[in-house]
Amino acid sequence: PAKQMDNARTAVTNGVDAIVIGPVNSTSTPPLLAYLKSQNIPIAFAGIGPQPGQTDYTSSVTANNYETGKAQGSFVCALAKERGGNKVGMLSLPQDRENAQKYLKGAQEAFAADGCELVQMLETRGLTVNEAVTQANDMLTAHPDIKAIYGMYDEAGTGAAKVLETRGLTGKIGIAVADGSPTTIALLKANAIQGIFFQEAVGQGIDGTQQVFNALTKAPVEKDLALVMPLVTADKIDTAEAKAVIARVFPPSN
Repeated sequence: PAKQMDNARTAVTNGVDAIVIGPVNSTSTPPLLAYLKSQNIPIAFAGIGPQPGQTDYTSSVTANNYETGKAQGSFVCALAKERGGNKVGMLSLPQDRENAQKYLKGAQEAFAADGCELVQMLETRGLTVNEAVTQANDMLTAHPDIKAIYGMYDEAGTGAAKVLETRGLTGKIGIAVADGSPTTIALLKANAIQGIFFQEAVGQGIDGTQQVFNALTKAPVEKDLALVMPLVTADKIDTAEAKAVIARVFPPSN
């Protein structure tokens, strides 16, 4: 958060007209917003929104995390039941993030409605594959009856897939992940992951930039944009619809 504030001050000093930011977390945003308001600088959030209750921002472009969490929860529960159980585990984003809280709320509601039990949730601190490998191993050691894993971020899916491969459990325990990357797309095609709920990260940046441009040019601004996170399964990954989604997920390779 301190570096984030320093970066904002540097940007303003260097004469920027607007800022688009993916913040460290939601709780870090109040002093940032107060400072940018004092400087009359439009700000759009991309990916992670401001702390609830904050209003002094131009636009917040996020995934519809609650609805995605609910849809992913139902999908994960179905994966578990297809594999003969109802126990699921979760590799979570840090729960000090508003988006993570919404994911969890939606998932918990889906598990309750669909008859699955969340037996353990482990929060990432580093967003690394190695950490996800460690956490997935710990989770499956503590709860060997888990039949599906809910990955709240891309590295969680990669780490969980590595663990299942090592344990000879690929396909025997289901995995669904949010975000999407070339790595998890390859795992999806290999059926090591059964579903990806794609977060349109590029799209969030595009839309956030459009909103601050609108503010600067006195055009209408949409304050809160919650983008749908579409599910793509292995059998759909090569369709035109999936390719259009992926174009708004991460930059194309050069």
